[in-house]
Amino acid sequence: MLKTLLSNEHPVSASVGLSPRPVGGVFGWARDLGLEELHFKYDSAVGLKAIIAIHNSQHGPALGGTRCIPYATESEALADVVCLAQGMTYKSAFAQLPYGGGKAVLLRPEKIVDREVYFETYGQFINSLNGRYVTSVDVGTCSRDMDIIRRKTPYVLGTSLDSGDPSKDTAKGVLKGLQAAVKVILDRDDFENLRIAVQGIGKVGFALAEMLHEQGARLAVSDLSPEVMQSFADKFGAELLDPGAILSSRCDILCPCALGGIINHETTNLIQAKIVCGSANNQLAEDCWGDLLFQRGVTYVPDYVVNAGGLIHIVYGSNAASRKRHIEGIYLSVMEILTRSRTENVPSHRLANGIAKQILRDRTATPPVA
Repeated sequence: MLKTLLSNEHPVSASVGLSPRPVGGVFGWARDLGLEELHFKYDSAVGLKAIIAIHNSQHGPALGGTRCIPYATESEALADVVCLAQGMTYKSAFAQLPYGGGKAVLLRPEKIVDREVYFETYGQFINSLNGRYVTSVDVGTCSRDMDIIRRKTPYVLGTSLDSGDPSKDTAKGVLKGLQAAVKVILDRDDFENLRIAVQGIGKVGFALAEMLHEQGARLAVSDLSPEVMQSFADKFGAELLDPGAILSSRCDILCPCALGGIINHETTNLIQAKIVCGSANNQLAEDCWGDLLFQRGVTYVPDYVVNAGGLIHIVYGSNAASRKRHIEGIYLSVMEILTRSRTENVPSHRLANGIAKQILRDRTATPPVA
């Protein structure tokens, strides 16, 4: 079932990190991406404009966070939610979690007048789907928002009573991916004196950069907030780069840790790093830019494989042993992808997509491992 209010005349922008909608409109797009459902909710009284995308629910409820940010257009919001949902399916598959993939975006108004009423209304929307979609935190939402949603639906994780902030585990997963990439591509077991550029030093980017600093990396960082950058530089001695210059900076590794779509027609040829590996979702605006990176000899580590630590954290909660085991599995996944990519001469993102689809075909839903 595919529910949509948009007509075929609405263009879909790739600026948020997604492939544009193909000829054939929304339904053709849904077919090509394997999307199951789209659900819309509009409540003018509270300023709520919400879209929930269920990409895959064959092996469990579609799990994915709720993103609450302003969008330039409704089409950009639609593009974001659909491809983020697909990424969640693949992320869950690689992490061997008993969930499918979904995502929600809230087109944040200029001002949310009453945040409690806003998220209670959204919680009712989630509840109307009867468990087919389970939400959690994402960009623009926090555990407190999940607490409010929980008043109206049980289909929410990441509340203040659950496992807390997943940022550090997300960073740990990216670090595991980086360790595998450095081993395969640079034939090294450490980060000593490697120049690593981190784009975006929010919660995840900061945690990742801190870990890399502790392991001897030479850091260059960029963020939209000059105060955040200066604070980080004062603490860790990192080089500060202008946000417009970090992608073209000469470095061993580029870590995109902000929003998606940063590898696109304007930036792909600018990238000087040997390895691109970060926490941002949907870093490739379109798959063709990953192909071009591969042709240029730049190794791209698929984002949905390495940034699964946050999802693992949310699913396994206080079970530290299970969280650690699944996060460590990210290293093995990246080793397999990059080793096969080199051996088979196939771009890493194409190979990873194929592996994820095979996992989905082969596996059956099982309860979380204790």
